[in-house]
Amino acid sequence: MKHTLKMVAVLVVVVAVLGMATQVYAQDPAKKLGRGLANILTGWVELPKNIYDTSVEENVLSGLTMGLAKGIGMTIVRTGAGVYEAVTFPFPIPEDYMPVLEPEFVFSE
Repeated sequence: MKHTLKMVAVLVVVVAVLGMATQVYAQDPAKKLGRGLANILTGWVELPKNIYDTSVEENVLSGLTMGLAKGIGMTIVRTGAGVYEAVTFPFPIPEDYMPVLEPEFVFSE
């Protein structure tokens, strides 16, 4: 019984140490996963954002045509990038968990 308790105590310590090391390593994969999930959930915001931005930069007609086209394209790209990052978050691809799309979030400048 005492031998079993010692083994359990050693196992708990080993798991705790490995858990702390994993948490330090997991900062970049966790950020990549968060970025991927954020882009999956907010990718649709590219549509109204591009319509608005193009309308302000050029004119309303351009916003409703070119802005709409850019918005549809960027919605697909941002959501796809989010899916890619969420699926590949455990792996350091691209190098050092860098974002595959710039800006990394829809509202980043």
